[in-house]
Amino acid sequence: MLNQTSVTEFLLLGVTDIQELWPFLFVIFLTIYLINVAGNGAILMIVVCDPKLHSPMYFFLGNLSCLDICYSTVTLPKMLENLLSTTKAISFVGCISQLHFFHFMGSTEAMLLAVMAFDRFVAICKPLRYTVIMNHQRCAQMAGTVWVIGFSHALMHSIMISHLNFCGSNHIHHFYCDVKPLLELACSNTELNQWLLNTVTGNLAICPFFLILLSYCYIITSLLFKTRSCSVLHKALSTCASHFMVVTLLYVPALITYARPSSASSMEQERVIAIMYTVVTPVLNPLIYTLRNKDVKRALIRAVRQKQ
Repeated sequence: MLNQTSVTEFLLLGVTDIQELWPFLFVIFLTIYLINVAGNGAILMIVVCDPKLHSPMYFFLGNLSCLDICYSTVTLPKMLENLLSTTKAISFVGCISQLHFFHFMGSTEAMLLAVMAFDRFVAICKPLRYTVIMNHQRCAQMAGTVWVIGFSHALMHSIMISHLNFCGSNHIHHFYCDVKPLLELACSNTELNQWLLNTVTGNLAICPFFLILLSYCYIITSLLFKTRSCSVLHKALSTCASHFMVVTLLYVPALITYARPSSASSMEQERVIAIMYTVVTPVLNPLIYTLRNKDVKRALIRAVRQKQ
């Protein structure tokens, strides 16, 4: 990447300026990160090793667990390091790399949740054709496609940001490198970058969210008209409840952050909201799926008994 800038590093100002809170926050975020890696790692392990979970639903769940581990690893280790450091510096290349992998994992997860919604739609509304539609080859193609699109989307932002001129302040009012804080520091014209963020990234978030809502609407209306039974509808929707909770935890804070224009007064709020979808949501996903999914709980119990 060609870099025409006088700035060689940035300073991540972190979550808070109150130094007395840094040791306490370090312990809290380190604990959350370890739980995240352990929980999602356990789900990923049983999905791969347990033959009873070799189905499309759990194949995508394994992809989601892998994404959650990577998603937090992009931001949390550097945040933990900065909580124990007074410099809080990150190199220009390191900043662009963090931005790339953050958007890579985030956009891939958003699209993967839409694929998981489609899987539930086929399973509930077209059960007789489920094994034909959601065969192994098609599931691999769908998962591979969202990973490739997510990588390409992130590469677009990282290349465009790397070609901007940064000649003034290098203080990023955030705990990780993101597009919006970096655009605030750029000395050159950022209209194209802003347009790409609003249009491409916006559509990449809104379209999967719309498809998820459409899938659930179709599931509800289809079951109501076909079965006319509230018990059947309740049973079907209970299988989708975990997915819907994960969608809500990811999309609501992310849309609040990226849908509104940035301002100095909103930076503090954006940092708090960012903690939700970068720190809290990834650690809640394994808890949501294990607490509400009997197959996953049984597989975990079988794995524990085999090691005893």
